[in-house]
Amino acid sequence: MGDKNQYNVIGVMSGTSLDGIDFVFVEFIFDKVWSFKIVYAQTVTYDETWQNILKLLVANSLQELQQIDEEYTAYLAQVINSFIDKNNIKNIDAVCTHGHTALHQPQKKLTYQIGNKPFLATLLNQNVVCDFRVQDVELGGQGAPLVPIGDKLLFSEYDFCLNLGGFANISTEFESNRIAYDICPVNIVLNHYVNLIGFEYDDEGKIASTGIINQELLSKLNDLEFYKMQHPKSLGLEWVDKNIFPLINNFQLEVKDVLKTFVEHIAMQLAVEINKKNNASVLVTGGGVYNKYLINRLKSHTKNKIIEPSKTIVEFKEALIFGFLGVLKIRNEVNCLQSVTGALKNHSSGKIYLL
Repeated sequence: MGDKNQYNVIGVMSGTSLDGIDFVFVEFIFDKVWSFKIVYAQTVTYDETWQNILKLLVANSLQELQQIDEEYTAYLAQVINSFIDKNNIKNIDAVCTHGHTALHQPQKKLTYQIGNKPFLATLLNQNVVCDFRVQDVELGGQGAPLVPIGDKLLFSEYDFCLNLGGFANISTEFESNRIAYDICPVNIVLNHYVNLIGFEYDDEGKIASTGIINQELLSKLNDLEFYKMQHPKSLGLEWVDKNIFPLINNFQLEVKDVLKTFVEHIAMQLAVEINKKNNASVLVTGGGVYNKYLINRLKSHTKNKIIEPSKTIVEFKEALIFGFLGVLKIRNEVNCLQSVTGALKNHSSGKIYLL
């Protein structure tokens, strides 16, 4: 199967935001360069039970995690089969799935994504490619980010690929290597504060736009040590809990002023990175794209071209790229970049379960 030029695969992604499982059915074609067509795309939201289980994964013992893994794999098979049946999908080369991260401690050579058990292939009656992070961690890498190989091969016409989710991360070519790193927190902070006044998120940034910037807070945010560090670098919730929330809370501002100040902080930090190249095109994806106020503030800090793609790419780019990682694995081609993860070498990561 690794010597074909066309592959029909299902890409499956579940992220830390817990808003659900993203599915895409994609046709990938190789003709000197890669191209793709997303045929179907869907998000299945988690019910309250699964949301609560996944939220508390880190609190479980290894034995409890293994039991949850069994149940989650069976659940995943059920929703993937529903996606296949609903869209009457035939001739699938593979289902390529990320699973859901339960543990990620690369410094301890440990990463564990549930939903990647071999019986997934049996339940689906399909070839499965999964568990993309483990091998990279064994090779001394961070096991993340894995999306940049897709940025390089599927979205090469853009100078930067910028993703605005819980955190902002970016990938670009630097001295003929693909590099990628986290820039700053985004929705993990904005949503936290808007939740305090009863909203899930700040629709289009409307609340932020009514606030007043607190210059002292803005200056302290921009002075945080992380922003002076060189890549590779990444952020997590623990860092936000320690460095961002206490700093903001000290100022005792109204929520709208917090939002406005933090949006300005995000826009300034994003601009620092994308202004490292001139006349650059920047593909922006992730939920932060819908924060119009944030995107407008970013545009005001850069002369580079900010490109917002179709809603399907905004919302399903990660699922698409995990489908693509699976295709590269089937072909035994590099899908994990040393220049991004810090592993000992470029490699073809993931496990293939065949019927």
